[in-house]
Amino acid sequence: MAKNLTQQLIEQHLVSGRMRAGEAVQLKIDQTLCQDATGTMVMLEFEALGLERVKTEVSAQYVDHNLIQADFKNADDHLFLQSAARKWGLWFSRPGNGISHAVHMACFGVPGKTLLGSDSHTCAGGSMGMLAMGAGGLQVALAMAGMPFSLVMPEIVGVEVTGRLPPWVSAKDVILEMLRRYDVKGGVNKIFEYYGPGLATLTAMDRHVIANMGQEMGATASVFPADENVRAFLRQQGREQDFVALQAEEGASYDHREQLDLSTIEPLIACPSSPGKVVTVREVAGKPIYQSYIGSSANPGLRDFVVPAKMVDGRRIPEQVSLDINPSSRQLLEEISRNGDLNRLLQAGARLHQTGCNGCIGMGQAPASGRISLRTVPRNFPGRSGTKEDQVYLCSPETATASALSGKITDPRDMDMDYPVFNEPERLNDMRSLMLAPRDFSSEIPVAIELEKGPNIQPLPEFDALAETVSGPVLLKTGDNVSTDEILPAGTDILPLRSNIPAISHYTFSRIDDSFYQRAKTHNGDSFVIGGENYGQGSSREHAAIAPRYLGVRAVIAVSMARIHRRNLINFGIVPLLFSKPADLARLKQGDVLAVDNFPAQLNQGRDVVVQLSDGKTLTVTHNMNEEEVATVIAGGLINRVKNIGP
Repeated sequence: MAKNLTQQLIEQHLVSGRMRAGEAVQLKIDQTLCQDATGTMVMLEFEALGLERVKTEVSAQYVDHNLIQADFKNADDHLFLQSAARKWGLWFSRPGNGISHAVHMACFGVPGKTLLGSDSHTCAGGSMGMLAMGAGGLQVALAMAGMPFSLVMPEIVGVEVTGRLPPWVSAKDVILEMLRRYDVKGGVNKIFEYYGPGLATLTAMDRHVIANMGQEMGATASVFPADENVRAFLRQQGREQDFVALQAEEGASYDHREQLDLSTIEPLIACPSSPGKVVTVREVAGKPIYQSYIGSSANPGLRDFVVPAKMVDGRRIPEQVSLDINPSSRQLLEEISRNGDLNRLLQAGARLHQTGCNGCIGMGQAPASGRISLRTVPRNFPGRSGTKEDQVYLCSPETATASALSGKITDPRDMDMDYPVFNEPERLNDMRSLMLAPRDFSSEIPVAIELEKGPNIQPLPEFDALAETVSGPVLLKTGDNVSTDEILPAGTDILPLRSNIPAISHYTFSRIDDSFYQRAKTHNGDSFVIGGENYGQGSSREHAAIAPRYLGVRAVIAVSMARIHRRNLINFGIVPLLFSKPADLARLKQGDVLAVDNFPAQLNQGRDVVVQLSDGKTLTVTHNMNEEEVATVIAGGLINRVKNIGP
C-alpha cells in the first residue's frame, strides 16, 4: 500500500507498536532540542539518569528565552547549561545566537530525521521533511539517553495545497486560515501533512511559519516534503550535502483530507486572546494601535524583515506607535545589517531588540495597559505579553508594518505602494561556526567536568507513589482552553525561576486565581483540579505539571486535555482523568471534597474510575492511559519508574 510521507517517517523510526490511529507507538529519536527556559530542568533530569553522554545523533542546547540579566539567576542558568552541554556532549548556542527553532533548522535540520524538543514549537522542523515534535522536558531527557519516545499514533490529515498567494498575503495568513478552520483544539492527536503543486511557491522558511504554528491547532506535528525548495535552503546554509528528497508515494491515503487554495487567502488576524479567534484584517481595521512587533519563532525568516524594511523605506512611524524589531538569529541580523535593511527600519523609527524570544514570552516589550499590540508571534494567551489586561493580535509582518505606518490596524493591501519584491540570497553566513561544538569523547584520558550550579538551581523534588486512597478538595475549577501560560506563567519575574520549583510554585495558577498557592499550602495535602475542554493547551513547559504536583495536586479531571500537558501530568504523577459525559462538569464545584478509593487498582482494571463526592453520591470518570502510562502515574512519575526499571 502506498504510504504518505508521515507514515514513511514513522515506519523508519518505529521501535514498537502499530501505525494505527489511537494505538501506542514508540519512536527512535535522532535529534533533540532544548531551550533555556525548559533546558535547566532537562539537564537536572538527565543528571539524575547518571549517564556519561547523550546518545542521539545531535542534541543541542539553546539560550534564547531568559536573556534579560536583571540579576544573577539567568546568568547562572546560562553557565549551568553551558557546563552541562560540555559534560554530556551537546551543541551549545550562547545568548544572542538566536531563537532555537530557526538556528536548529539552519545548523542541523536534515530531511528524514526525527526531532524532539522541550519547546512546543519544535514542530517547526517539519518544514524541511522532518518528523519534529514538542514534548515535556523529561521525555526529551530520556530521548537524549537513547530511549524511544512514546506517543499515541495520531490521525494524519492530508492538506492539498494549490494556487499561489496574492500580493500582501504571506505564510502567516496561511496558518491563520488553518486556525480559522480548526481553532485551537481541532488538531489534537493529528499530524497535518502538506502536499500539492502550491508548495512550489512556498520557501522552506514560509513552511517554517506554517509548521511552527501548527502547534496552536493542538497538532502533534506538521510535515512538509523535502523538495527543491528545501534543497535551496540547505544550499543557502552551505549544507546541500544533507539534502534527501522525500515526498508521499503516489496514491497515498490519509485519515482526513483538506483543500487549501493559496490564491483565495486574504490578510487575516487573530484577535485577543486566542490564536483561534481569526478574522479578516478588514473586519477590525481602524482600531488605533500602540505597538507593532516583528520577529519570533513563528516569523523568523529573512523575508519577514526585508519586506517590512522595504515597506517603511523613506517613511516614519507615527510618534504614538512602537515598531519593535526582534531579529531571530545572528545570521539574519548580520544579513539585514549588510544589505541596508536594518538601517531602513531604524531610520523609520523602529526599536531594535536583542536576538531571541524576548516579548513573545513576556521577557520585556510588554505593551501599555489596555493598548493594542500587533505581533508576529505564535501566541496571544491572556497576559502572556507581560501586561495583565493585554490586547494582543497575531498577524503577518505585512499587516504589522502597514498598521505601524498608519497608527491603526490596516489591511496591507491598502498600502499606496507595490508589494515589495524579495528573493532569497544564494548563501548566508555560516551559523554553526557560532555554536560551541560537543567535546571529543574518543580520548582515552577521562575529563572531569563539574556542573556549574548557582544558588537558584535547586534539586528536583521527589514525589511519592500514588496512594491507595486519594482524598482532598477541589482547589480550582477552570474554564475551557486553559493554557500552560495560565497554569504557570512566564515573564520577567517568573521565567528566571525555572530551575527552582519551590520558588516558582508561588505563581501556580496565579493568572486564574492568585490565592491558589496560599490555599494549597494551607491545605497541605492531596487535592484535585477541574478543567473544561482542551485543558493545558500551549507551551510544553513541564513546570505547569511539576509545580501543581509540588503543591499536592494528585489528579486533574477535565473534559479534554492537550497532548503535551496530558503527558507531563503523567510524567510527574498527576492522574489525568476525563469526564465520561461533558455535562458531568457541572456536578463539581470548587471546594467540593472528592475521594478515590483503590486508585491504583481502578486504573489497572479498566477505563472507569469511581469518585466519591461531597454529597455522598458518586461520579464515574474515565482515563485514556495505556499500560505504560498507568504504570508511570502509579509509580509517582517517570523518574520513579525509570529508577525502578532502568533506562
